[in-house]
Amino acid sequence: MRVCVTGATGFIGRALIPVLRREGHTVVAWVRSEARARSLLGAEVETADAGGGLEGLIRVLERCDAVVNLAGEPIMGGRWTAARRNVLANSRVQTTEQLVAAIAVASPRPRVLISGSAVGYYGDRGGERLDESAAPGDDFLSHLCQAWEGAAHHAEALGLRVVILRAGVVLGRDGGALAPMLLPFRLGVGGPVGSGKQYFPWIHLHDLVAIISTALVDERYRGAVNGVAPEEATSRQFAKALGCALHRPAILPTPALALRLIFGEAATVLLGSQRAAPEALGEWGFRYAFPTLDAALADILGGAAVTVDALAAPPDPRANPSSRQYLDARRPTLELRATTVVNSPLDETFAFFSSADNLGMITPAAMKFSILGRAPEIAEGATIDYRVCIGPFTLRWRSRIVSWEPGRRFVDLQEKGPYTSWWHEHSFRADGDRTVMEDRVCYAPPFGPLGRLANRLFIVPALRKIFQYRGDVIRLRFGAC
Repeated sequence: MRVCVTGATGFIGRALIPVLRREGHTVVAWVRSEARARSLLGAEVETADAGGGLEGLIRVLERCDAVVNLAGEPIMGGRWTAARRNVLANSRVQTTEQLVAAIAVASPRPRVLISGSAVGYYGDRGGERLDESAAPGDDFLSHLCQAWEGAAHHAEALGLRVVILRAGVVLGRDGGALAPMLLPFRLGVGGPVGSGKQYFPWIHLHDLVAIISTALVDERYRGAVNGVAPEEATSRQFAKALGCALHRPAILPTPALALRLIFGEAATVLLGSQRAAPEALGEWGFRYAFPTLDAALADILGGAAVTVDALAAPPDPRANPSSRQYLDARRPTLELRATTVVNSPLDETFAFFSSADNLGMITPAAMKFSILGRAPEIAEGATIDYRVCIGPFTLRWRSRIVSWEPGRRFVDLQEKGPYTSWWHEHSFRADGDRTVMEDRVCYAPPFGPLGRLANRLFIVPALRKIFQYRGDVIRLRFGAC
């Protein structure tokens, strides 16, 4: 299928696109910035400018079989002032109305529309069990979801199969609801929100995008779908599970009054209770990869094994004069190693990871990776200039390819950037129909003795996060091994 995706560069969209590509779909991302989207989404995705107006959107949709509508500004972006409410509504309701208006004119038109919503549709309902037939609530978020869903339902009159995905709290490694929780919990000052009795309807990011990809092709999927995990949890139970996963206490509650003072009415997102049940998914036999909270948190907080140790033996640079000169001048002191099994043949794997256009796709969004200028064709001697954010700092980095052995290995080194030394070897070998990919990074942090402290406190955790995020993208794009 040819699938148009709105919200493609968001938390859910970036996880969905590699799954769609793995399943053989062509993806067209309808975005406000094509350059940013190409940097984040990789070489396999087509982009279309959302600034092209209704006529441009019609042309895009006439070439698509399905639409996945994930557009929407983050709900927890501040207090719900009148201006903020307009932003939240316009980014959801008006975007959906625009899509449906374009679908109405398009000829031919898509056959399927999967449109986002949230369990906030139900309002604060305490311990009441809520399947998809439950009535809506009567607060701002509920009204917003009702208008959002209503705009999407108009596509049914145009002959489309419409699926409304009422997502719960989406848990993933690189963003979503979990990211701001991790620091206080790691410091041992995390705990339940408010009374802790309110239900916390959650779902692993990978399960949510699997629901979307299934709904695209399974004709049974139509109408409202609660995108939540089958295991229920209250805020207190979630805090306990997160504390256990991090080996930290989780007993300090965040008072409801404090949240209301900070967020105003927006605090209802944290304090409200929706005991949402995935009734429809159960009837259709959807299989969760992470049906329990413990399994979901173990996956998100764990990931691919990444080791960082003192460098015992430097790389052998005899075969390459550029490596020899670099390593003589900038001696690395530490070594990172990571091994990943990729569920695809060697030639396909090597082609994907040796394309500079795919670097942004496998880099965490918080790093705001972007290639400066055109991405070069990778070959020995090629240089890649790019920009990344590390914490509050924006840094420029230049990599040069100093060894290039197609189908086997390549080596890049940092010519300009934050490290005193950075030499990265990527090795590939076939394992039947799979590929074993091994990374060896020999590096030295900056700032001498202070760098050693920074390495322990900040650099090693950041590198592990980068390689583990890449492991997540590999699973989504090529499938679990």
